[in-house]
Amino acid sequence: MAYPFQLGFQDASSPIMEELHHFHDHTLMIVFLIFSLVLYIISLMLTTKLTHTSTMDAQEVETIWTILPAIILIMIALPSLRILYMMDEINNPSLTVKTMGHQWYWSYEYTDYEDLSFDSYMIPTSDLNPGDLRLLEVDNRVILPMELPIRMLISSEDVLHSWAVPSLGLKTDAIPGRLNQATLISTRPGLFYGQCSEICGSNHSFMPIVLEMVPLKHFENWSLSMI
Repeated sequence: MAYPFQLGFQDASSPIMEELHHFHDHTLMIVFLIFSLVLYIISLMLTTKLTHTSTMDAQEVETIWTILPAIILIMIALPSLRILYMMDEINNPSLTVKTMGHQWYWSYEYTDYEDLSFDSYMIPTSDLNPGDLRLLEVDNRVILPMELPIRMLISSEDVLHSWAVPSLGLKTDAIPGRLNQATLISTRPGLFYGQCSEICGSNHSFMPIVLEMVPLKHFENWSLSMI
C-alpha cells in the first residue's frame, strides 16, 4: 500500500515485482552513470582550452562512442526481455479467476467452482468505517490463496479498462471481445489495493480493486461458505 508523498515503488509482494524492482535499480544506475559522464564532459568543455585538435578526426574515439552505447543497450535489453518472458509464463495454475470490467465496477468469477461469482463496487465515502481507505475500499474483496500460481483472465463488457495492482506487478488491459491473461503469485498474506488504470469514463476513478491474500486453508473455508 502506498503512503502519502511516496516517491518509489510500493513494497514488492510477488516474485515478478521483485524482479521489476531489481531491473529498475539496474537501469537507473546506468542512466546515472551516463548522466555523470555527460555532465563531466560538458564541464570540461566549458572550463578547459581545446588544445588537442587531433581528436576532431580520431577513428579510435568514434569507434568507442559507437560501440559503447550498443553495449549499454544490450545490458538493458537482456534483463528486460527476461522479465517479459517471466511475466508471460503460466505453468499449471492452481486457480483461475475471470475478471470483467464494467462502467464502473468489476465482476469476478471463480471458474474452478460451479457457482462462485460476484460484483465488486466501491464503498461510498459516506458508508466507510473508521480506518477504511477512501476511494479504495470495495463491498466484495477478491479472496485468493497465497503462495500459489493463479491465472487471471481479464476482459471487458463495455469500454477499455485496465486491471492493475502495483504491489504485485500486475497491469493488464481489459478489452471488449478479447481475453487477456496474467499470472498472480503472492509471497505473503495481506490486502493489496489497485485501481482501473485506463480512462474509461466519468467514474473512472471509482472502480478500485482489492485482493485479500490468505493461507490456503482459510481460502477453502471461504469458498465453501460462498457456494
